[in-house]
Amino acid sequence: MNPAKIAYSYRMGTTQDIPQIQEISIAAYAQFRPVISQDNWEKWKLNFEKESTFLDLFKIATCYVCEFEDQLCGVAFFIPSGNPFLLFEKDWSYIRYLGVSPEHEGKGIGKKLTQNCIAKAIENNESVIALHTSEFQNAARHIYESLGFVKQQEFEHYDKRYWIYKFNLNGNNKI
Repeated sequence: MNPAKIAYSYRMGTTQDIPQIQEISIAAYAQFRPVISQDNWEKWKLNFEKESTFLDLFKIATCYVCEFEDQLCGVAFFIPSGNPFLLFEKDWSYIRYLGVSPEHEGKGIGKKLTQNCIAKAIENNESVIALHTSEFQNAARHIYESLGFVKQQEFEHYDKRYWIYKFNLNGNNKI
């Protein structure tokens, strides 16, 4: 197959996808293992290994996945407002656990999954969609900034700098 003709498809994820979502999440976030402590990596990995992590998300979130040749290669969860978490306010919608399998990075999958979440936020008449990312997730920050997310707040997590990014869906992103 011509590499330029690789077809990725996108759909809503289901609980039946959880085993593949766990694999994607571990693989996607494992690339950051060298820049976080071993203890923090173990916490991350344990969280992704627990089926309950994703079952709980499916109770409140819309999951988007990307497929290639009948295998998942990307995932993102859109959480509607009314579900505050960490520094996400109650009236914000937000994106969690966006991940792309390392062998499929650089193909626009993360951007498309983020756009799907933005579209869902607009469909839900949300006023804000937010997310958090870190100092070592350069590719992710580039995607978010290119789509119009604006750095809102800095905080420390896993002994690293993280930021809340916010996108005002009313068109006013001057924060």
